[in-house]
Amino acid sequence: MNRLLFSSLLLTIFSCKNDTINNYDLAITNANVVHLETGKIEVQDIYISDGKIQAVEAASSSNFKGDSTIDASGKYVLPGFWDNHIHLRGGDSLIVNNKNFLKLFIANGITTVRDAGGDLTHAVMEWKHQIAEENLIGPTIFTAGPKIDGPGATWAGSLEVETEEDIVEALDSLESLNVDFVKIYDSRISPENYLKTIEETKKRGFTVSGHMPFTVTLEETIDAGMDGIEHLYYIMKGCASNEIEVTDKLNKGEMGFWGAMPALMGAYSDSTAQTTFTNLKENDVFVVPTLHIGKTLSYLDEVDHSKDLYLKYMGKGIIQTYQGRIRSSLNSSEEARENRKQLDAFFGALAKSLNDAGVQLLAGSDSGAFNSYTYPGISLHKELQVMVENGISPLDALRTSTANGAKFLNQTDDYGRISKGKISDLVILDANPLKNIENTQKIYTVIKGTQVFSKRQLQELLNNSVID
Repeated sequence: MNRLLFSSLLLTIFSCKNDTINNYDLAITNANVVHLETGKIEVQDIYISDGKIQAVEAASSSNFKGDSTIDASGKYVLPGFWDNHIHLRGGDSLIVNNKNFLKLFIANGITTVRDAGGDLTHAVMEWKHQIAEENLIGPTIFTAGPKIDGPGATWAGSLEVETEEDIVEALDSLESLNVDFVKIYDSRISPENYLKTIEETKKRGFTVSGHMPFTVTLEETIDAGMDGIEHLYYIMKGCASNEIEVTDKLNKGEMGFWGAMPALMGAYSDSTAQTTFTNLKENDVFVVPTLHIGKTLSYLDEVDHSKDLYLKYMGKGIIQTYQGRIRSSLNSSEEARENRKQLDAFFGALAKSLNDAGVQLLAGSDSGAFNSYTYPGISLHKELQVMVENGISPLDALRTSTANGAKFLNQTDDYGRISKGKISDLVILDANPLKNIENTQKIYTVIKGTQVFSKRQLQELLNNSVID
């Protein structure tokens, strides 16, 4: 009799345990969860509360109560996309236009952006705070604030350094602004100050990325501690057998930046490149190819953009900033135009070689004012497509957006994968992006923290972004 009572009690206890109902703010059920770290797709339920993922379990494996439920049967769930190179800039007259961009990112499933330097730092910092508090619709912003460059810098708002004291002052300023990383530009900075700025930035614990003046070598840049190389010009230089010769000519004023391009491209050496790739990989240096903008600018003389869908979201002020690059392209010689197109093809192959060698890439659009027809939001999807067109797998291309973005900025505790404890920035797609990278644009729902945007609401964001 006692044994019977004990057995009945055990059954009751286990039955109660199995019947435990967990309460969540949001349950995403029956989803095809794309795990970027492995490439596997698993049918799972995702449970979210307080803007974080509380559990990821086999579909229908637990009892739950959700304040809201999304049946994601037949859908594909990924971490929200990251655009790892954008610009919020253009002066006070374009603040409203830049703020309008924030909706375009969310409408395209981009839940995080890396702002690679501009002249709207105070506005950007305010937006960053408002977005974090969910008082403004937009992506999480990691920003460099103003760029560091030399005297007479090309871009407005840059911190100009000419002495070691200037470098200290510039970094003090960036620390006081509480920027997320440091960006160095190459228009006027001396080779000595460039390398010194990298070294001093790393001493302060910042992640540092940037262009590279052709007056230094890529190896010197890596040795100084650079974390991220923006664009492929500088990688190409480090893959050329004549890099030291070209660097010497630049320092003597015998050659300019664009004049060096054909010489460097023609001297590409596979053995030199492999040594460079190994150096990049061993030093954990990330590379941002920005292939889509390169392709767009290379063909400005051939492609008519007057009917582009996204022009209506830009406004006249932003469109006016496009004119400089357009004029430059149309006024270039036939030889210069052809060289630019050859360079574009070369960079596509170079990105594939970097990826094959295990160098970590970052998907970045370079969208923003002055960058003609490279539109915030949609251009990140175009970047992924160009990567795949050049032979990078859809899985690897997707990793360059979110997973690598989180690694680069040391944000893997909160972002980069779909697992317990991560911030609930997610995108639900209607079709499998591993089968066709263009499926990244088939967005069903975007989750940004505690905010949920249905397909209808995403379309409303676009409708409300039109600027007359």
